[in-house]
Amino acid sequence: MILTDSILDFFLETRKHTEHLCTPLEIEDYVVQPIIDVSPPKWHLGHTTWFFEEFILKPHAKGYQVFNEDFSFVFNSYYETIGKRVVRADRGNLSRPSVQKVYDYRHYVTKAMQDLFSENQNQELLDLLEIGIHHEKQHQELLLTDIKYILGNNPLLPIYSNDFKEHPIEKHQQEWVSLEEGVYEIGHNSEDFCYDNELGRHKVYLHSFEISNKLVTNQEYIDFISSGGYKKFDLWHAEGWDWVLTNNIEAPLYWHKIDGEWHYYSLKGLLKVDINAPVTHISYFEAFAFAQWKSCRLPTEFEWEATQQYFPWGKRWEWSESAYLPYPNYKKADGALGEYNGKFMVNQKVLRGGSVATPVKHTRPTYRNFFQTNLRWQFTGLRLVK
Repeated sequence: MILTDSILDFFLETRKHTEHLCTPLEIEDYVVQPIIDVSPPKWHLGHTTWFFEEFILKPHAKGYQVFNEDFSFVFNSYYETIGKRVVRADRGNLSRPSVQKVYDYRHYVTKAMQDLFSENQNQELLDLLEIGIHHEKQHQELLLTDIKYILGNNPLLPIYSNDFKEHPIEKHQQEWVSLEEGVYEIGHNSEDFCYDNELGRHKVYLHSFEISNKLVTNQEYIDFISSGGYKKFDLWHAEGWDWVLTNNIEAPLYWHKIDGEWHYYSLKGLLKVDINAPVTHISYFEAFAFAQWKSCRLPTEFEWEATQQYFPWGKRWEWSESAYLPYPNYKKADGALGEYNGKFMVNQKVLRGGSVATPVKHTRPTYRNFFQTNLRWQFTGLRLVK
């Protein structure tokens, strides 16, 4: 049983943090959408609010009046069960509602949620609230990475914040952690919160392997570039090689070569690449090619989970060699919430760990993130296996 006061505080803390992430923005930043994968900050603010209104307040708060009848159409993301919605690529065209109106919407819904949970101790509602909180935390990570993409594609490369520590260095010495072949249990196994895609704890057989206790660094990746890694077709999947040629890929996202030296755009603005920091903003294609160049490979998500206690993680989302698939006996929830994870289990790779953009109290060893193989605007890196 979740204590109502505790989870309500968690809810209010989460709502406050989302708005805190937007504090450094200028009003013009809120509506920009450079590519389809990046949503405007204003949309994130509205969507995370709509989630609570749609799934909790409308069905469970007696006499609740929606803030605006049009907002379900504007801020629904991909829930076919709910109804029509703005096409994802058109979110940047939403000059209206205004930013202030969206903040008014947030405060209206937050207040209604406080009123509801001050009177209702229903466990079903508490479970829904917990899902909603973690949904907003997911969007906090997306919000920050989307803000970086928006500002990183502004020709002026503006500073978001001088306080954000984006490039933490792993100071421990590299070692290879060995795991003996055998049967290991995978999946969530506690009463703490998890998503449905982590459930179905099951046994897997793993062959013996060694996994690095450190992420690949920028210096190692520069060596890959200098050796002609982006010009050697034999290191790449055919689809990855087509991606490199079609998009003229020569380095990780946000990297710029200036006067013979590598720089990258960070949330602190344009900086020289820190050669000791873990490489970031690479696609699965790039992670695979680098591993090939090192005569290694990427870990499967099961190898990663079986050894995660032997290395620090959470600096970068880590690409795995595993396709995003359901665990044994996986069953989607009924209704709209059943669209949360299950329908995306195709043509994606699993990422494990977490990143500097992941909010506190959100990730865990069994957490399964997932993205398409070409995407790299998230803080994605890699760990090697041999």
